[in-house]
Amino acid sequence: MNHFPIFLATAGRSIVLSGGGEAALAKLRLLMKSQAAITVFAADADAQIKTWATQGKLTLVDRALRAGDTAGAALFYAADEDEAEDARTAAIAKADGALVNIVDNLHDSEFITPAIVDRDPVTVAIGTEGAAPVLARAIKADLEERLPTTLGTLARIGKAFRGAADALPFGRPRRDFWRDYYFTSGPRAIAAGEDAVRPALHDLLDTHLARTARDGHVAFVGAGPGDPELLTLKARRALDEADVVIHDRLISPEILELARREAVMVDAGKEGFGPSMTQEDINALIVEHARTGAQVVRLKSGDATVFGRLDEEIDAVTEAQIGWHIVPGITSASAAVAAIGQSLTKRNRNSSVRFLTGHDMKGFADHDWAALARPGEVAAIYMGKKSARFIQGRLMMHGADRATPVTVIENASRPEQRIIGTTLADLPQTLTDADMTGPALMFYGLAPRAAAAQPIAQILQEAL
Repeated sequence: MNHFPIFLATAGRSIVLSGGGEAALAKLRLLMKSQAAITVFAADADAQIKTWATQGKLTLVDRALRAGDTAGAALFYAADEDEAEDARTAAIAKADGALVNIVDNLHDSEFITPAIVDRDPVTVAIGTEGAAPVLARAIKADLEERLPTTLGTLARIGKAFRGAADALPFGRPRRDFWRDYYFTSGPRAIAAGEDAVRPALHDLLDTHLARTARDGHVAFVGAGPGDPELLTLKARRALDEADVVIHDRLISPEILELARREAVMVDAGKEGFGPSMTQEDINALIVEHARTGAQVVRLKSGDATVFGRLDEEIDAVTEAQIGWHIVPGITSASAAVAAIGQSLTKRNRNSSVRFLTGHDMKGFADHDWAALARPGEVAAIYMGKKSARFIQGRLMMHGADRATPVTVIENASRPEQRIIGTTLADLPQTLTDADMTGPALMFYGLAPRAAAAQPIAQILQEAL
């Protein structure tokens, strides 16, 4: 993030603009929404700018900008649409300490003006750091349709009511009150007219003041394989309401960003064969936070019910008499098999599929290798990178064909996803050569559809 977004207080402050043409008009239409004192310097200003000056919306100085004209200005816009003149006026403003924006010159600007959705006092700013103005406008148009025009009225009334709402305890009780107001009672009341909103607010406050504090609760949420767009709506809602998020090491930063900004974020990362927080400590952590009345999200990679030691955590919160529920997620096998263009089962090939783990609490995990070694069997192997040689040995020991295809998908569903096809015979060496650092899932018995006919060496070379 090169441009850090902030909202600048403009009441009583000075904003200066140099220019009187189309670029100046576009900026002034936006700037006049603020409470700043706007001064325009232009020797030949557009008629509309002169009209605004006559109406008292801005001050127009009928000449070019000079040294000292930007003294005390908070912001300066160079909008003369002339490279040399813009550079000259920008230098004056910078010397006076004003932040400078040069229209259509991102490189030399100290700040940029985002696209804005205005539901005063609710303001949504959309910026792309100059990379995609068309995209910013498309997002703005979408938000304009989604946000009702009454939202600003509800926000103004709510702002005036904040002092009364402070009678509620700080934290979740107040958040629940405002959530009810903005998403339920407020929209319902304003449908009957603005005068109906304030009485509805008082009634809503009385209702919330009479409520007993909510008990702590734990949501065991599957975060999916990493792509935030694969997160379920129910998972998004849980993250939005969470007071505490206790997450696994493999949860992508993009998903963690979706949590409520004020939520306490706790990394409970576990790593196979490496240092990590013990399961007992994680259980105690979940219970500790929930006992304070917090709404806790235990965020697990993939689906919470697949190789996530979920039962132990449920047993811990149940023993502590804490309420809980499970929010399913897309397991990594589903995302990975979609990435290679295959299906987990296929008529005349396999009518069942096995989900296996490469290691468990005691080390390498043992399975029914004899059954898995039969021709046509398919297995999704989780946490198998470090146990690849063990898996290979067990399968070959029970007669598995050395040429059985194996596909390894690293960072399934994420932008840095890699797909590597190999065989059972070459599996350990392929993984060594690939030098994978991200989470990986193996498919025993499946080859990538697009790469099935390519030599293994070529597949590895292209993947790397």
